[in-house]
Amino acid sequence: MKWIVGLAFFGIIVALASAGRALLGDGRDGKPKTNRMLQALALRIGLSVALFVFILVAYKLGWIQPTGLPLFR
Repeated sequence: MKWIVGLAFFGIIVALASAGRALLGDGRDGKPKTNRMLQALALRIGLSVALFVFILVAYKLGWIQPTGLPLFR
């Protein structure tokens, strides 16, 4: 379970970095602009929504349980 969430977070960060690279590199040195940034951000949103839905389904199926925050007194 932790591996799936970790991989999803890693994929989200990679997609965000790819969008940033496309933002800084497209349209320079006479090259035409591309849709790489749009595609990377769409992938990031898709991964984020999929992760959220996966966590909800895992909770409903009982794969994960809420632990709450420890209270320090």
